Amino acid sequence: MSIAPTVVTPATESDVISELRCGEDETVRPLAGGTALALLVRYGFLRPTRLVSLRGVRAGYGQIGRPRPDTLRIGGMVTLSELARSPLVAELADPLAMAAGEVANPRVRNVASLGGHLAHADPHMDLPPVLLALDARVEVRGPDDTRWTPVDDLVSGYYETTLAQQELITAVEIPIVAGRRAGYCRYTSAAVDDWPSVGVAVAMQPRDGRVTEPRLAVGAATVSPLRLRDAEQLLGGIPLDDAARLDAACQAAADAAGDLVRPASDLHGSAAYKRDMVRVHARRALARLFARYGQEVGR
Repeated sequence: MSIAPTVVTPATESDVISELRCGEDETVRPLAGGTALALLVRYGFLRPTRLVSLRGVRAGYGQIGRPRPDTLRIGGMVTLSELARSPLVAELADPLAMAAGEVANPRVRNVASLGGHLAHADPHMDLPPVLLALDARVEVRGPDDTRWTPVDDLVSGYYETTLAQQELITAVEIPIVAGRRAGYCRYTSAAVDDWPSVGVAVAMQPRDGRVTEPRLAVGAATVSPLRLRDAEQLLGGIPLDDAARLDAACQAAADAAGDLVRPASDLHGSAAYKRDMVRVHARRALARLFARYGQEVGR
């Protein structure tokens, strides 16, 4: 018979970090929305003795703002519903708002937090590839200092992160780039509200009529979110008004994306199937991105 964990609700950030000190008990966990944690406990994968609720610090961690002209800041306790509905996020990082609105269902989105979404490190998540494509960085606070990490360095493996026991994801910051275009394309092999089998995020900044600073990131098909820099290089410098070259470059980048990923077979599909889906959806994401410039790329 399992014993219900003790839940404490500190009122300050320093108290939260202090309460996360575990000593010999490695089951102590922070509690944000709890949507993922509840499932781990229910099915016996985790039996925590103490949970440290972040409800007492939500006022500080639950804000979306623009602290500097070139930065969008999203607190770690912002729910996915708040993220999806935010006019500021829609204006400055539209693919992130769109992706957040497609996670699971309204009941989950109303509770699940951005920080918890990232810290859970489930491979089948929508937001990490979008954040990668937008060059986001994650703010992590611990007992000694504050550090910043890109999303692909935060996730270290299957349900594993580089977070230390007493560290918290307190915010995500996204650089605001004038003229940047970005998009996200997801595919589910089951129900529409299921975790994606493949998620592809793309971004670029048009400059002097050419593609510059291209970004192509993949999630769900791989153990951790992955930015495909070799595939990105095939897009750089292509004139936006040269439909034939743009079409060929998009096809080459999509093919390279499929070759570069190393997916694992699971209930969402075989490794070969996922590689094909990466190619297909990378192509679709790029086609939608360049359709804004009046170019018909692919079918």
